Amino acid sequence: MRCVIARYPFDLTKSEVEEMLKGIRPEQPVSGPCAVISRKLYPVKQVGEVITKQDRRDFTAFEVTRALTRLGFTCHETPPAPTTPAPAATDPGPEPTSYIGTTLG
Repeated sequence: MRCVIARYPFDLTKSEVEEMLKGIRPEQPVSGPCAVISRKLYPVKQVGEVITKQDRRDFTAFEVTRALTRLGFTCHETPPAPTTPAPAATDPGPEPTSYIGTTLG
């Protein structure tokens, strides 16, 4: 699919983008626009730098987000909140004992 990033056309496919990012660790912490690629959360500016081989200042996060969305990737404005499992039901244990007014010795 033809995508325009920083006024330059790129012919990209979803599998090509995944292959380009293979072996590249996502920058941490991800705080702004991000994309899920191969089950990893990448900042879109990092992805744009890898796929265009240009400096990050040459394009906007919106341009890369638009291109990645058109290729079929899931993009977020901010990283999704981590899902936490529901706390397991626990035995409350014995009732608390009050030691007020007692001498412990």
